Amino acid sequence: MTVTLSATLAANEDIERRRRAGERVLHLAFGEAGLPVHPALRDRLAAASERNGYGPVAGAPGLRAAAAGYWTRRGLTTDPDLVVCGPGSKSLLYGLLLAIGGDIVLPMPSWVSYAAQADLVGSRPLLVPAPPGEGGVPDPDLVAAEVRLARSQGRTVSSVLVTLPDNPTGRLATPETIARLVRVAREFDLTIISDEIYRDLLHDPDLPYTSPADLAPERTIITTGLSKSLALGGWRIGVARLPENGHELRRQLLAVASEIWSAPAAPVQEAAAYAFGDPDELTERIARSRRLHGVVARAVHDRFTEIGACVPMPQGGFYLYPDLSHLRLGGSAEITKLLLEEHGIGVLPGHAFGDTPTAARVRVAVSLLYGDTAEERLAALNSPDPLQLPWIAANLDFLSAGLSRLSPVRHGVVGERPAALVPTACHG
Repeated sequence: MTVTLSATLAANEDIERRRRAGERVLHLAFGEAGLPVHPALRDRLAAASERNGYGPVAGAPGLRAAAAGYWTRRGLTTDPDLVVCGPGSKSLLYGLLLAIGGDIVLPMPSWVSYAAQADLVGSRPLLVPAPPGEGGVPDPDLVAAEVRLARSQGRTVSSVLVTLPDNPTGRLATPETIARLVRVAREFDLTIISDEIYRDLLHDPDLPYTSPADLAPERTIITTGLSKSLALGGWRIGVARLPENGHELRRQLLAVASEIWSAPAAPVQEAAAYAFGDPDELTERIARSRRLHGVVARAVHDRFTEIGACVPMPQGGFYLYPDLSHLRLGGSAEITKLLLEEHGIGVLPGHAFGDTPTAARVRVAVSLLYGDTAEERLAALNSPDPLQLPWIAANLDFLSAGLSRLSPVRHGVVGERPAALVPTACHG
């Protein structure tokens, strides 16, 4: 088996290398939240720094209880005994794939690590496109057809994964689509893994949100963490909510965890327990983060639409998924290379997310536009109009300038441009 470095991490290291060499690169390739740690969390971590014991494999009782309360306040009554903690939701997802077994249905496109982890555990992913204008959830009608075909070929398909809201598209699946997927999951006895790490970063908190666990608690696992909502990616902490009567799955997951990570870091668990309690100072920080992500994401959306790109309006997190196919400059690998090497704009190619390589779709992350220092990022978080801050305005101007220079003529592409600037298949 050949294992390569994660596309997001590889791109981040490449861009940082170019920056150290003096190149001006606008970093739109890495999904880091781009904000400082809240002082209350730093204080909690420091106060617990002497806790150096391993602790329970499932996580500290206080953290499991806090996570159960987090979900209960969001309408999902949760038993702390069915909460498992790990060093990031990414690790928990890997452990779950091992514990569940069989092949898995993934949305196309979807986060780069889902298919890579499936490959690592010997699971063959079935990539199924999302409904037009949506993201993060495979089209339920196509799921049914793909599972039926795979099983007729002797394959064991055990699970389907969704992301709410989505990375890479920034879109949120509708409650109707979730309901349809739940019906398919029941028909084919599929476990649903719902990655909800961006749930608290919906740009419009009043947007209708349905978790599969709302409709099918008996077969839905939810994973989340603090990497995105509270910008704690480097602290590595995540939690999983197992299905009702999921005690056998818990046993299997803990067996995997005991051999891979033993237990999450004890001091980080203390800080996480505080965070999952939804204290006012942190819910206020998340609300401001949500607003900042939305404001900047919409501004970046406007820059891409100005050059005729098809870009579904982002609804959550800090991602966009522009389609630049109208420029006829090649597929996702070619357009990504062109943006970086000739225009200093770092993005990720859509094919890294399982998308069709010939389509010129790229994943754009806006969260590293907020500033190069903690002071600048904090100013962006607190600003009533972050787009007017000099460094954010300069970043957006640099993006506009680079995108405006994209053209088939400038890059030596022979052939006429399409008459219509905006592709007719653009949704959202």
